Amino acid sequence: MTRRRFIADTWSPTTATLTGDQAAHLARVLRAVPGQIYDIVANGFLHRAEITEVIVGNNGDHLVHFTLHEELSAEAALPLHLLLAVFKFDHMEWAIEKSTELGIASITPILARRTEKHLAQSALKRSERWRRIALEASKQSRRTDIPEIADPIALKSALDQEKSPTRILLSETEQQTTLSAVLQASLSPTASAAASQSVAIAIGPEGGWTPEEMSLFTQHQWQPVTLGPRILRAETAAIAAIAIAATHLI
Repeated sequence: MTRRRFIADTWSPTTATLTGDQAAHLARVLRAVPGQIYDIVANGFLHRAEITEVIVGNNGDHLVHFTLHEELSAEAALPLHLLLAVFKFDHMEWAIEKSTELGIASITPILARRTEKHLAQSALKRSERWRRIALEASKQSRRTDIPEIADPIALKSALDQEKSPTRILLSETEQQTTLSAVLQASLSPTASAAASQSVAIAIGPEGGWTPEEMSLFTQHQWQPVTLGPRILRAETAAIAAIAIAATHLI
């Protein structure tokens, strides 16, 4: 039987602690008691762990303490950074959840010229919610890490900061060069070398990138690619791109 897995809120080299909703779920729903064994992710590493103490607070401030035992084997995140222009929040949340399940390493929400004004104004307040969604999706998909969800920033700042050697722009105007072809040409054919390379993929807002933004991508040496002849919603394009990239990065 597969053991339940949790991601520690705090840890030391030999111990870990769950707090908040995770601790409440263990204490009240799963009726956790000392001696039970779970899988715990602490500081990015997966361990077999034994409960040593369960504290049920009167004000909902539950704590569950663990002793960490042997480290277990686990898969690393895909070396893939998604630059995702902010769009309708319910669709954005779905994209973050599914991208996390697929193994992405990081997501940067982008405030593009065509991002709707009210969404751009509210995006920063959504950052913590997006991180909670990534945390829950990481636990559900049994990841050993949580993707980094950055605060929303302007496109130029994001491009100036990007260090990935392979930078790919999903473009509605590109008709011939495919994502798969660029990845195959850019990444080493050996699995170990490919896994060490970082890839960034940018996906635009509803309405697409402006000509000025396209010029910025060109200046920063991003490669335009197509996912095929159909026009995809941003969240669909994100999932399709990650799935294609995964076949070259795993």
